[in-house]
Amino acid sequence: MTLILFIEQLLNGLQSGVMLFLMAAGLTLIFGVMGLINLAHGSFYMIGAFAAAAVAAATGSFLLALIASLAAAALVGSLVELTIIRRLYDRDHLDQVLATFALILIFSEGTRWLFGSFPLFLDIPDYLSGPVTLPFGIQYPLYRLAIIGIGLLVAIGLFALIAKTRIGIQIRAGESDREMIGALGVNISRLYTIVFALGAALAGFSGALIGAIQSVQVGMGEPMLILAFVVIVIGGIGSIKGALVGAILVGMTDTMGRFLLPTIFATFMEPSTATTIGSSLASMSIYILMAGVLLFKPTGLYGKA
Repeated sequence: MTLILFIEQLLNGLQSGVMLFLMAAGLTLIFGVMGLINLAHGSFYMIGAFAAAAVAAATGSFLLALIASLAAAALVGSLVELTIIRRLYDRDHLDQVLATFALILIFSEGTRWLFGSFPLFLDIPDYLSGPVTLPFGIQYPLYRLAIIGIGLLVAIGLFALIAKTRIGIQIRAGESDREMIGALGVNISRLYTIVFALGAALAGFSGALIGAIQSVQVGMGEPMLILAFVVIVIGGIGSIKGALVGAILVGMTDTMGRFLLPTIFATFMEPSTATTIGSSLASMSIYILMAGVLLFKPTGLYGKA
């Protein structure tokens, strides 16, 4: 194992963490403000990826594809909130789980009906393709660096939105006492729609960015949804800062576990066996991390009791 390879894996872990943050930030906002368990959040990730792939194929513009992912996911999220989710706020979490799970099935089959069962592919634009030379002679894909940069800019923008704007003040107040801000004249229904659309847009944007690395296919959002739930449990429900820290921890743990554990086990057992055991333990590592955090911080790193 060389230093260059180790740094490359650290960057891969950071890139994975940034993608998870984009997914988890919307999910933690929705749960923190609305108290809603939204299992359909992964569907917005998928919708954004398919919208980006379709627009990129039609126009050849990657920028328009990213804009389309934001718009499509936000629009679908708004419609879902207005027609279905709004009726679930006063219901218990079991009803929310059942209803949003049904939405997963509806969106999956609807996407399959529109685009077919075969995966689509979103090409990396020429101006972001190829490697870039970093210190120590490291050759690293420019597109992955761009994802890291975009994700960090989105994180800064979210922090500014929550801390410095009027809508951010309303969102923070809604987390603490939604009845009181309603009594003060804030339109709770409009606030909920905005928050839900924002969360959906972030998920869709994440799906579009990752679609240029992986194939775009039906059901691609569910694995990311599971990881996003792990992130917000580790970081603390309702905390954007917790979502960022938790996402980076999960991304690093998963990536470095898959890289280091097979190498460690290969020193004293057969390489094939070491790869199998190491990969299995790496898959478990993020859940071990979550259990360890909850053991000492039951509300997560930045969650409130």
